[in-house]
Amino acid sequence: MKKYATTLFIFTIFLIILSSCGGSALQSEQSSGQAEEGDKESIKIGAILPFSGVYTSLGKDLSDGMKLYLDSVDWQAGGKDIELLEEDTEADPQTALRMTRKLMDRENIDILTGAVSTAVAYAIRDEVDANQLPYLASHAGGNNLTREERSDYIWRSSFSSWQIGHAMGQWAYDNVGDQMYVAAADYAFGREVSAAFVEAYEEAGGEIVGEVYPPLENNDYASYLTTIRDADADGVYAFFAGSDAVRFVQQFEEYGLKEELELLGSGWLVSEDLRESIGEAAEGTKAASFWDYNLENDENQEFVQAYEEAYDRRPTVEALEGYDAARIIVETIEALDGDVSDGKQVAEAMGNVTFNSPRGAFSFDKNTHHVLQDMYILETVLEGERTENKLLETIEEVQDPGE
Repeated sequence: MKKYATTLFIFTIFLIILSSCGGSALQSEQSSGQAEEGDKESIKIGAILPFSGVYTSLGKDLSDGMKLYLDSVDWQAGGKDIELLEEDTEADPQTALRMTRKLMDRENIDILTGAVSTAVAYAIRDEVDANQLPYLASHAGGNNLTREERSDYIWRSSFSSWQIGHAMGQWAYDNVGDQMYVAAADYAFGREVSAAFVEAYEEAGGEIVGEVYPPLENNDYASYLTTIRDADADGVYAFFAGSDAVRFVQQFEEYGLKEELELLGSGWLVSEDLRESIGEAAEGTKAASFWDYNLENDENQEFVQAYEEAYDRRPTVEALEGYDAARIIVETIEALDGDVSDGKQVAEAMGNVTFNSPRGAFSFDKNTHHVLQDMYILETVLEGERTENKLLETIEEVQDPGE
């Protein structure tokens, strides 16, 4: 009897230990199952942006714009949480390709967005197409991304270089004169924008009397400006951005050209983040852009107010691009009730998104996968001690030809 009691005691202890271990194992399995289920309840958005190097400020503004919109929907869409996974491209194509593969292979993202550099967008194009990964290009403007390099899985919500340059050609002929000089930074995007302007201006009946293409990050434009001044022209169409734009616009005035010639260009010539640095030299410049801080529509006023409250600074066009990109992604997810498992369905749903943006009416061209949008002709005016851009004319629904 004593032996039986001892055996029973030992067996009871064994059951307790086994039960304890089994319970722990069961709990671990349940926790693991819950984690997997939790992963399924979130949608992963990958963003490839430059957070170091020459385009750092553009990457930050795009990121901040995205986060502002995601904040407004509590980081949820289609009944699921949204995760934003950002990687620094350094504006380098090979780095961007590695980061894109990391986001796909390690993070298992559902949708990709971003790319400031056109070279970066081209570098990842084949990767996202082969993997059927929906990609929303939110800045890079090289024409071929929605032409020869068009993909069923890629849509662009920003602009094309053709759209920027071509929009001003007819207006320049009608409002400035029939002879223009072209000056642009010597790289692919600068050449594409200028070519689009020339195409539209000559179609309108104008004559291009000369062209100069200074290198990027040029400090002294004296020789180019002297050549321009000696030509018989009514105005100058210029494409420069960043510090190049600041120096060109300032030296355009310093060398006396502002008194003789009209200065026209893309919105980046006198953009929101540059005019303070340029100073009064920017006054009188005419530029084409798809957004401006002073656009008078309800969506833009709400966007500007929310951005300034969140970041204590004015938004830029890149901030607007990020804001709209996040909205497009959210509305895509909503249209699919949160099911983003099929890349083809996600891409198709993305192409159907339409809404009233701070830039105006927004939709996609189903043929080119490129944004249809209004372009605005702006004039920089002096208001008190600072310059602002004033709307002169709206060119409605500018459509890239996709050829």
